[in-house]
Amino acid sequence: MLSSRHRADMPRALPGFEGVKRYWDAKEKTFVAKILPGEFYVTHHDEAIVTVLGSCIAACICDPVNRVGGMNHFMLPQDVNAGTPLGHWHASDTAGSTRYGNVAMEHLINAILKQGGLRKNLEIKIFGGGEIMEKSSDVGQRNIAFINDYIHTEGLHLVAEDVADIYPRKVMYYPVSGRARVKKLKSLHAGKV
Repeated sequence: MLSSRHRADMPRALPGFEGVKRYWDAKEKTFVAKILPGEFYVTHHDEAIVTVLGSCIAACICDPVNRVGGMNHFMLPQDVNAGTPLGHWHASDTAGSTRYGNVAMEHLINAILKQGGLRKNLEIKIFGGGEIMEKSSDVGQRNIAFINDYIHTEGLHLVAEDVADIYPRKVMYYPVSGRARVKKLKSLHAGKV
């Protein structure tokens, strides 16, 4: 619960991001936007973005020159129906959802550019893709392959990564500065996400 002082001090969310849960983190002494799978958040305020990842990927992108950035949290590499022309049938009604990496990356980058970021300045850090379920799925590896291919194909600048392994991760990202902190978790509980 925000105190009245913190509520008054909370920076206004950019248009389109008012629905993202935000709170005052007393330990970190900053406002934090918490994103869930399929969400993304962009800001030019001095605040943090946090998420918890298993096999999902979070791309943290900022333009450190123009001090704007954000984070996404996608679950699957690609929505193969994203390019389906209007008026044609496709396999699901979730086409365009930011739960897919190809859609999530486009939305995040476009939102940063809309807020004054320049593509040539973008720095990317990627996290997640853990194999947290004993060999039952290769989603984490597919997500990692997708994001690396996307960054290479788009000619973007990857500056840091912490991917794969067997651990879930909590990621805290400060988009104005580009600083990221990662905490590996012993297990992923539904309550953490």
